[in-house]
Parts: sequence; structure tokens; C-alpha cells
Amino acid sequence: MKLYYLPGACSLADHIVLEWIGEPYEAIAVPREELKTAFLAINPAGAVPVLEHDGWRLTQNIAILNYLADLHPALGLAGDGTPASRAEVNRWLAFVNSDLHPAFKPIFGSTAYLEDRHVIDKTREHARETLRTLFGRVDTQLEGRSWLTGARSIADAYLYVVTRWARGKQVDLSGYANLDRHFAAMDADPGVRKAVTAEGLG
Repeated sequence: MKLYYLPGACSLADHIVLEWIGEPYEAIAVPREELKTAFLAINPAGAVPVLEHDGWRLTQNIAILNYLADLHPALGLAGDGTPASRAEVNRWLAFVNSDLHPAFKPIFGSTAYLEDRHVIDKTREHARETLRTLFGRVDTQLEGRSWLTGARSIADAYLYVVTRWARGKQVDLSGYANLDRHFAAMDADPGVRKAVTAEGLG
């Protein structure tokens, strides 16, 4: 099994889950400058993550996360086996993937084409405000819970990644004690530590 990743990108979630699974795998860092050149032969979208397994390539982060969880159902990373539990994990996985993750785009430079520095700064300010609101919903969900859905899941790995981004990009997370607690628990997890260290993220 091979994981193609960009250090610190959303592929870190897959890297973490591979560590939780505990079976042999190879993690291959893709130079950013190769994403839209040589890497197109692996993924025509020019994006990570890509998972290779048994001669098959899988793209899209939530597809990979669910695939890894399904390969090892005994770990309960996609719920406890009931439809409701599976749906709950996917509800929060989708929230992170479809609401939180895209909200970072202006901060990561998607509005740089506007050229007007004042306008660009406004889009980034608005993104930070939006992200604070979205992370507030996560903080509420974590009230009385150690993990997003009660038990550790693939959604927690993805949440950890975007929380790292928020902390690094000065998104205001003040007052979100439940989110802080979740981040600290994840950050201390041996599998998380191993993946973070392997990606050179400290």
C-alpha cells in the first residue's frame, strides 16, 4: 500500500489513519512543484492524496478514509457497524470536507487573482470569520465527547488536520475549550505523532 501526500495537506488525515491501522505501508511525499507536472501521470487532477493498493489507485480524501476504515472494520473507524453510526461518522466527515476545508481557500491564496490587496485581505478576513463560526459548530458537537461521534473515527483525523491549519493561519478559536481538548488529545496520540513527524511537521 502506498500513500502519496503533500506535507501538512489533507492527506495527513490518511497518513494518521494508516498509522492507526498499524499495517505496513509506504508514504511518498510529492514535491509541490510536481503536482501539476510529473504527478499528473498518477492523478490527472494534480492533487493529493492518492492511495495505491493491489494495483488500484484511489483519489479523493473521504473515499480513501472510508476505504481504509472498511479494510479494517474491527477498529471501528467508520462507526460501530450500524447504519446510524456509519452515517454519523460520514456526516462529520462531510462537514469537515465540504464546509471547513473549502473555507480555507481564500487564506491559501485562491483569491490572489483579484490583485487588489485590499479586496484580497477582505476575502481572507471573511474566510476567518466563516471558519470561526464553523469551528464553533464543531466545539458544540464535542461538548461531553472525547471524539466527534463518541468514538475515535476517520472524521477525527480530518478534523485534526484542519484544526492545525486554523491554528497556523491565525483563525480565532478562542473560547473553544472542547475543540482545544480534542486537538490536544489528537496531538498526543502516538499514531498522529508518528505521521506528523514523518511529514516533517514537528
